[in-house]
Amino acid sequence: MENLILIETSTELCSTAMASDGKIVSYRESGTPRSHASMTAVFTNEMLKETGLNVRDCSAVCVSMGPGSYTGLRVGVSTAKGLCFGAGIPLIAVGTLDTLVWQAIGTVLPEGCRYIVPMIDARRMEVYTAIFSPDGKQLTETEARIIDADSFGQQLAEGPVLFIGDAAEKCRTAITHPNAHFIQCCPKASSMLIPAMMEYKEKRFKDVAYFEPFYLKNFVATVSRKKLF
Repeated sequence: MENLILIETSTELCSTAMASDGKIVSYRESGTPRSHASMTAVFTNEMLKETGLNVRDCSAVCVSMGPGSYTGLRVGVSTAKGLCFGAGIPLIAVGTLDTLVWQAIGTVLPEGCRYIVPMIDARRMEVYTAIFSPDGKQLTETEARIIDADSFGQQLAEGPVLFIGDAAEKCRTAITHPNAHFIQCCPKASSMLIPAMMEYKEKRFKDVAYFEPFYLKNFVATVSRKKLF
C-alpha cells in the first residue's frame, strides 16, 4: 500500500493531504494569513492520527517546490525534509503550476479548452506562469511575466484558455478576450496527488539534504520604516 503525505504551502493557503493507494483519505487547510509555520506540522500530525498511520508507514513525502511565497515554500520544504529524514523515507516535489493545472483538470474545463495557464501572484501585474495543454503537459518554460492586454494573444486566438490561480482575478482586468476563462483559487495539497504519484512511480526522488525550493526570483529583504527607538 502506497501512503503519501502531500504538503502545499506556496501561497496564502496552507494545506496538507494524505493519500493511500491513489486516493485522498485525509485533508486539512487553513487560509489564515501567515499560518504556515504554526499549522503545517500540526495538520500532518492530525492526519496521521486520523488514518492510524505512523510517518514510517508512509512511502514518501511530497512537497510543493514552487514558485511561490518564499516563506511559505521554506516552511513546507523544511517540514517535509524533517519528516523524510526522521522516518528514512523519500522526498518528492511537485511544481506549484503543475498542482494548479491538475486542480483545473479536476474541475470542468471550458468546452473546447486549448490551453491551461496557471498563475501565481508575484505582486503588481507580474505572475509566475507557464502554458500547459489540457492533458497536463507543460508547453513553455516557467517564467515571471508582466500581464497586459496583449498577453497570451496567440493562444487566445486559437480557442478557449483557462487561467487559474491566485493571480487569475487581477489578470481578468487586463486580459479581456472572449476566449479567456478565469478561476481564482490557491493550489491545494489534494491536487498534488496525480503528479506526486507520477514522481513516486518513476522514483524521481530529491536529495533530502540539498533540495531547495524553486523560487524563480531571488528573495529581496526589505527594511522596516518603523523607528525602533
